[in-house]
Amino acid sequence: MNPTEQLLYEDLVFMNYEAENKEELLKKMSEILRKKGYVKESYLEGILKREALYPTGLNTNGVKVAIPHTDAIHVEKSAVVIVILKKPVIFKEMANELNDVHAELVFMLAIKNPKDQVPTLSKLMSILSNKERLLSIRNCKTSKEVVDILAQVMS
Repeated sequence: MNPTEQLLYEDLVFMNYEAENKEELLKKMSEILRKKGYVKESYLEGILKREALYPTGLNTNGVKVAIPHTDAIHVEKSAVVIVILKKPVIFKEMANELNDVHAELVFMLAIKNPKDQVPTLSKLMSILSNKERLLSIRNCKTSKEVVDILAQVMS
């Protein structure tokens, strides 16, 4: 990824967020991304279709996570939305779609260059395999704290 290309923005960090279910959460976050010019109108449909085929919930140690994302054709400009949920939202598990994941932390990816998708996911996975880091993100008090923690790994 181009080192100058930014993915993390404080205005795309949502703390103590409430959503009834996965669909509501994805719809609200897609709409925010669309209004801010990050994604095309087709992004929501793309993310919902991909989530149905390839679930993104992870039963990570400490804090359960989901990483919804879709194809680059739906994206105008790269960004990651970070949602710290007030109460968990159920996603299906990536490894076994029969299992539910009660996600407390959601990283919703909008990646413009298809070549950047895998490296971005790899960097995120290094965060997700670290229980202490996940807990520290969940316990952040400000969106700047969240961005600062993630920037150390994502850059």
